[in-house]
Amino acid sequence: MECKMKAIVDEIKPEVLQMRRFLHQYPELSNQEQETSRFIQAKLQQYGITYQAGFAKHGVLGIIKGGSAGKTVALRADMDALPIQELTDLPFASQHKNIMHACGHDAHMAMLLGAGYVLQQLREKINGTVLLVFQPAEEDAPIGGAQVMLQDGVFLKHEPDVIYGLHVWPDLPVGQLGIRDKEMMGASDRFKVTLTGRGGHASMPHQTNDVMVTAAHLITGFQTIVSRNVDPLEASVVTVSKVHGGEAANIIPNQIIMEGSIRSFQPEIRKQMKQRFSAITKQIAKAFEVQADIKYMDGYPATINTPKWAAVARETARKIRLSTPDLNPSLAGEDFSRFLEIYPGAFIWLGTQMEDAEIQAPLHDAHFQLNEQALSIGTALIVQLAIDTLNKLTQGEKPSIYTTRN
Repeated sequence: MECKMKAIVDEIKPEVLQMRRFLHQYPELSNQEQETSRFIQAKLQQYGITYQAGFAKHGVLGIIKGGSAGKTVALRADMDALPIQELTDLPFASQHKNIMHACGHDAHMAMLLGAGYVLQQLREKINGTVLLVFQPAEEDAPIGGAQVMLQDGVFLKHEPDVIYGLHVWPDLPVGQLGIRDKEMMGASDRFKVTLTGRGGHASMPHQTNDVMVTAAHLITGFQTIVSRNVDPLEASVVTVSKVHGGEAANIIPNQIIMEGSIRSFQPEIRKQMKQRFSAITKQIAKAFEVQADIKYMDGYPATINTPKWAAVARETARKIRLSTPDLNPSLAGEDFSRFLEIYPGAFIWLGTQMEDAEIQAPLHDAHFQLNEQALSIGTALIVQLAIDTLNKLTQGEKPSIYTTRN
């Protein structure tokens, strides 16, 4: 079966590359993935894979039933792009102004479609069911598409025993896979603070309640949440990333708006940071006699892998000759966490680092590129992981998310 799988992966390899490049040329933003969804549905139909569509507007669920009864494993790929003007010189660069697949979702879809093709050819040898989850709006924090797909009943008829997500990772070279037993990605909350005071002439600050000075103290004060309230051994961050206010150099404005994000791993620390953020904002605003309106948006929870299935992913990676180095988690948010709150599984990073380090840009950068040699590796990994997981599930009872995570 392994030889047959390798042959089919080699057969679909050129098409996976072609699909990735096509999707890269025609990216669509969160909740606008209409043409992307049509492309996926057409490919599933071409491959003879049964599917359902319309989850979270444009989400698609492919269903591959094996030759014998068994458990169910789900494999997820996200679909949406980012509002970024691409600055690469690739011949297949984005054709849509100010929209770019700068996070590798084009590769995720192409690899999952390729894996679906392979699994469909091998279905008579598969024990159980494989679900191909194409999810929109991953970048649409703090809501995201995973939660909406679940609410729309994506797993109502076919419920997974285990679920996996894979993400390209430019910090890892091709041939390496990032897998952790527990924390993988951080919780990602957002805030918007509107400060309202009394404006006036820049030469007469004593006649104002200066929102600019208040904002400056808030930016500094927020940094004490991590440095003075959180255990130094716990990773967390507070970032003010947007400040808007003022119209002229000689006018103190009467209002300023600040936005940013708060990241953490542990639920209790996440709660503590939210409380301290609110307290600091209110107290500093009061000290400067400024009104503070706080809008705090609870975003994606932390992405926490199930140790048992992270171990299976690690075994699968080594089986196909990939190395799995020790690594630290990332505080970047990922709404695959919504699935892992309900179902056991794991989130995995696929090494896609460019051979020339000088042209390697990070995720969410206008110059982002990925090493396309990783596409066939990712396709093979997804296929083998689905098969290994189903085989593992047939050896025992359905795992409990409460026991496997502890």
